[in-house]
Amino acid sequence: MAITANKDVMRTDWYFSTPVYSIEKPEWLAPAIKATDKFIDEAYKREAPKLKERKKFLGNKDYLKVKDHGMSYHSTPLNGDPGLKELESYIGATSWNLLDEWGYNMDQYTMFFTEFWVQEFAKSGGGHHSTHVHWDNHISGFYFLKCSDKTSFPVMHDPRAGGMMTKLPQKDGSKISTMSDSVHYRPKPGTLIFFPAYVPHEFAVDDGVDDFRFIHFNLQAVRNIVVNAAKGMK
Repeated sequence: MAITANKDVMRTDWYFSTPVYSIEKPEWLAPAIKATDKFIDEAYKREAPKLKERKKFLGNKDYLKVKDHGMSYHSTPLNGDPGLKELESYIGATSWNLLDEWGYNMDQYTMFFTEFWVQEFAKSGGGHHSTHVHWDNHISGFYFLKCSDKTSFPVMHDPRAGGMMTKLPQKDGSKISTMSDSVHYRPKPGTLIFFPAYVPHEFAVDDGVDDFRFIHFNLQAVRNIVVNAAKGMK
């Protein structure tokens, strides 16, 4: 409700708002952790040469102080893994539904995973991701497998670039308001989040107190005629 200087009440129409969706899906947690264990093990093996070089550069004494501090272990694509089949299908169908709900004409489009991977931050801490967006995608999101109130967390930033030019100080920075320029999400194991891929986001620096592992996905809406043509070329 907006009040004028004369105490009149003005109608408020909200436009250009940004949705972020979350839902708790603990039923996929155990199978997803089991399915991603092998991907994370492989990621650790791929990063072993980097750690070897770090140890060589620092020397054994200094290396033991930092170990893999600041590193993040990324998997190869998860698409088609039997242990993640139900989760993958759910994410794809839900992403289509969200775009349809936003008013897009989705009748001629199919959702396509451009990225679907799991990552785990270094157990010695320092893991993070700086602010970024996923251009050429429509939906992004995360499924959290291992986290706590002591681990890293996603931070969403206001995507309205024009508004950043005239930002004013907030009355209370600890509260979320219409003009907040960032929102901190504190997930639990089993939390699933969807948001528009154009939303800038980052992950806060992890302290390495508890394990932090999550699945990240990006999807693009592709015209059915393109999908069918690609199938015909196989």
